[in-house]
Amino acid sequence: MEFLETPQDPALRFQVLGPVQAWLDGKPLSLGSPQQQAVLTTLLLHSGRPVTTQDLVDALWGERPPAQAVAALRTYISRLRSVIEPRREVRRPAELLVSVADGYALRIPGEALDLTLFERLSAEATAARTSGDRHQAHRLLVEALDLFSGRPLTGVPGPYADAQRLRLAERQVAAAEELCAAALDIGLHAEIVGELNSLTAEHPLRERLRELLMLALYRCGRQAEALGVYTDTRKLLIEELGVEPGAGLSAMHTRILAADPDLAPPATAAPAARKEGPAAPPAPAQLPADVSDFSGRTELVGDLSTALMNATGQAVVVTSLAGIGGVGKTTLAVHVAHRVRAEFPDGQLYVDLRGAGASPADPVAVLGDFLHALGVAESPDSLEQRAALYRSLLASRRMLILLDNARDADQIRPLIPGVSGCAVLATSRSRLAGIPGAQLFDVEELTPDEALALFSAIVGEQRVAAEPEAAMKVITACGFLPLAVRIAAARLASRPRWSVSDLARRLADQRRRLDELQLGNLAVETTIGLGYGQLSGPESRAFRLLALIDSPDIPLAAAAALLGVDEYTAEDLAEALVEANMLECFTPGRYRYHDLLRLYAQRQNERIGDTGEQERAVLRLLDLLIPTVHNATQVIEPDDPLPELLTTPSSAGISLPTSGSAQDWLRTEGALLLSATAAAAAGPRALQHAAIDLLILVYGLGPDPTHGPQGRQILETIGNEAERRGDRAALARVHVALGTLQSVTSDFQGSEQSFRRSLENQAPDEPTFLLLATANMLGVMLNVGNRPAEALLFYEQARATSQAVGAPFLEARVVSNIARAQHRLGMTETAIRSAGEGVAAARESKNDTLLAQTLYQLGVVLSGIEAVPHLREAHGLYQSQQNPLWEGYTLARLASALLVAGQHAEAAEAAGASLAIGQELGSAYCQGLANAALGEALLALAQPARGLACLQEAHAIFTRLGVPEASPVADLISQQHTEPLSPPAP
Repeated sequence: MEFLETPQDPALRFQVLGPVQAWLDGKPLSLGSPQQQAVLTTLLLHSGRPVTTQDLVDALWGERPPAQAVAALRTYISRLRSVIEPRREVRRPAELLVSVADGYALRIPGEALDLTLFERLSAEATAARTSGDRHQAHRLLVEALDLFSGRPLTGVPGPYADAQRLRLAERQVAAAEELCAAALDIGLHAEIVGELNSLTAEHPLRERLRELLMLALYRCGRQAEALGVYTDTRKLLIEELGVEPGAGLSAMHTRILAADPDLAPPATAAPAARKEGPAAPPAPAQLPADVSDFSGRTELVGDLSTALMNATGQAVVVTSLAGIGGVGKTTLAVHVAHRVRAEFPDGQLYVDLRGAGASPADPVAVLGDFLHALGVAESPDSLEQRAALYRSLLASRRMLILLDNARDADQIRPLIPGVSGCAVLATSRSRLAGIPGAQLFDVEELTPDEALALFSAIVGEQRVAAEPEAAMKVITACGFLPLAVRIAAARLASRPRWSVSDLARRLADQRRRLDELQLGNLAVETTIGLGYGQLSGPESRAFRLLALIDSPDIPLAAAAALLGVDEYTAEDLAEALVEANMLECFTPGRYRYHDLLRLYAQRQNERIGDTGEQERAVLRLLDLLIPTVHNATQVIEPDDPLPELLTTPSSAGISLPTSGSAQDWLRTEGALLLSATAAAAAGPRALQHAAIDLLILVYGLGPDPTHGPQGRQILETIGNEAERRGDRAALARVHVALGTLQSVTSDFQGSEQSFRRSLENQAPDEPTFLLLATANMLGVMLNVGNRPAEALLFYEQARATSQAVGAPFLEARVVSNIARAQHRLGMTETAIRSAGEGVAAARESKNDTLLAQTLYQLGVVLSGIEAVPHLREAHGLYQSQQNPLWEGYTLARLASALLVAGQHAEAAEAAGASLAIGQELGSAYCQGLANAALGEALLALAQPARGLACLQEAHAIFTRLGVPEASPVADLISQQHTEPLSPPAP
């Protein structure tokens, strides 16, 4: 280094081993934009040597600098001078950031830069190890690596920073290798196994790390695992690079096979004593190394650091991190511990309590190790005596104790010091609520931005920037779980021939996703399995059965049905899973899985193979949902008979006393209803019958267009099985449900065919509510397709059926539909009378859904201002019923009526609102109606270009759907005397 000593305040410090930062008198400095930080970085890394203006421009912008690059550079230099020399008088020459010939130099004390300290400590460690002072070498390397506070030069742009970032990251990994080797030199093989596992996962092709891991495992008595590391590494090297392991790794393999006595752990004698008397044992510094690519969790890191540094007062500070396996509790705890290490000058103790495994650490043994680290040669025998001596030794010290991977509060209670001054940081899969005064922190998954930053740090920013959408698919498939993201990224980093899209495609297969998320001895499935292994029999059964339904969340009533227990018992089981972090409770009474935990639970269902229990669980859920939807229908559409069901539920369902509560329940549980039918679709006949009953009831209230593809897939699965069995009753209902779904997704021709197929599987001379609904809907589809005369035939069949089954209010719906067919046939006065009769009957029924439908039909057959009040009333009803699709249709029809009435601005507003709804729901027909009305309104408002664009879009939609509305829109376009009409999009 060629830093120059200056008279400036030595409190000026710079950091490049992480985010670029600076402090003056202990206060952080604002270093400006990323480009300005890039200028500072370039000067810092040149160690006081001059950097020419051209080199700085190249460092920032590479081969494509902006036109005013030099001017911008001078601005950055001026701002930096003001920041780092705030006391400099105006016009006084700069003393730190100085001009040198055609360039600049930053002259600061050598110790002001963390990189300088790192290089000095690393060199001293090498010298100490060469001279045989192994403990000193280890201590110096720990101190050197503690200087890293994240990924070097985080967020600094430019080709120079990119190259230096790679160089510094390589220096960090090399130092971590040396630290692990130094730890092995002094007998810390057990302590570094976890760190080596992490490092080899991040850098799978570094043979030196694999060699050190083999040695550490061998010295821990885990010879089989050590040999397994060699086997995995050899396979990886051959597959990825086509080479055999190098000499060092091969030699380690041979020496382990031969049980080479030189591989035995070294004697753990303390460093040599000074001549004047025995030296006190060094302050324990047992923290594992911090990771170089720690990402995110800024707020949580700050809160934890504050809590630990407030280790004053009457009681010891105890903080606890809880979260699912793989969420990064240990990584976070170690990172925070390093961050506050200076606050605990008497040392830091660390232990992996193995709480998630089958053999958790015994507090007696842990206390023995702690006492040995504190200088006790021979520990007492009993737990009580060891705990008392431990508390006594810590009473006059300020130490940090990191208790990692605890099973429960009982395991860590003896390890907590007795007085203030010390702090305890514990991690566990369960919330350690049994420790009085403990501060509990829940560790959740990373945010998408944090997960992407971690993925980029391991894979490389250039690879991620080249395929950003694929990268987002990868981290989403990982459920934003740090362990999964790290494994996926490490796999990609070790396979240079793979693209990010290749990895995304492999992770897209849910059945193989857990298999893909493993590398070496790191595996998401293994991590989750540790938590699963701690569950009791009833808890593990609940964990499996609740995953049968692939719903975003599960309400308590549904959980009780799946488990076959009352709600109190179901809540106890679910809360036990929440406590074990195998399930989440984001609001009282509702539970959800992390995506990877659900996949693990589903895999356990497959492995156990008790299909009988699983089918009974799904059937119990459907037995709850079918009558509940029936109850909802009865309060939303009173006196409206329902199609005959194939099943007879034994449950009364959930009581929904009001229309509002019923609509809220249906909206909240929409995903649950669809997921339950999906789970039943692949089951036996009884489950499929229950599934189709549920869909018939739900779709009778109006299916959600956004669920179209999934609903269609479910119905096709059930329909294929019904076809194979010759099950005509099921086929009739499948095609009614499918036709209804197709009608709201604007597949009118497909809907017509489905209703025809349903009629083919029904007896025409047996009047049923199902026959009534089918004939009526087939008439609707024929009328939409501009075949009103044929539609009237089916409407009359539906009307006769409604009279035969005694359903006068259903007849009102049919009559209002007849009005639409009469209107298309030019029978305007008759159509208005028919529509009016439908409205009158609907008002008598107290059925708001029926009233909204009949008002809509009356508004369509009327013209201009006469239609407006009826359509406004229908719109209000649809809004209160939370039926957005028909709200969108009604707004489009209202816009058309307002146009005829000459109210063009209001028409444009209504049409715009309709278009927004249609786009949100993906309803092509709604978008066509809205665009047609909006285009005509804009023409009237003297906005011809926008108006014509809307009309052309409407024409393309209507032509694609094959509906007659295309013709009048084409006429409007022709009237504008524009270029010939272009053909519609396919």
